[in-house]
Amino acid sequence: MLDTPGHASSKDPTHGSLVEAPARNPPARYPSHPTPRPPRMTLATAYFCILIAALLPYLWTVIAKTRGKRYDNRDPRGWIARQDDPRVQRAYAAHLNAFEAFAPFAAAVLMAQQAGIAPARIALLAIVFVVFRLLHGVLYLAGRAALRSLAWLGGFVCVVVLMAQAILAVAA
Repeated sequence: MLDTPGHASSKDPTHGSLVEAPARNPPARYPSHPTPRPPRMTLATAYFCILIAALLPYLWTVIAKTRGKRYDNRDPRGWIARQDDPRVQRAYAAHLNAFEAFAPFAAAVLMAQQAGIAPARIALLAIVFVVFRLLHGVLYLAGRAALRSLAWLGGFVCVVVLMAQAILAVAA
């Protein structure tokens, strides 16, 4: 067989005839653009969610302090008590609630890790928790009590599921 583009041939040393060599792999269509991989959810993702959840109370308190009248850092609790803007009061309530939700969430993530729960499952539940907690704060500020309660419940369920899975894993 004669040489043609895409085919290589050489002489067979035992018979002196032409032997067809396998075709070369065609060049990649986009060699400078590797195929994107879906993001991996790891424990680092879950730990990052713990960091976000730890910072959320401060987001809501900054909103409260910047919307209120003449913030007084010498008497922050007295200042909040004197505020008559409902949004400031709701931002402060979201701040307190975010602190309340943080410790059980962080404990649940660490319990699940220690119990050997799949990192991707822990990360997914951690992300969902953070999304629910962000929604909770936004809905708190907006004065949407029923939806806020549903967002709270969603975050609470994530914590319970993480803890329950950890308990079941170590009990097995």
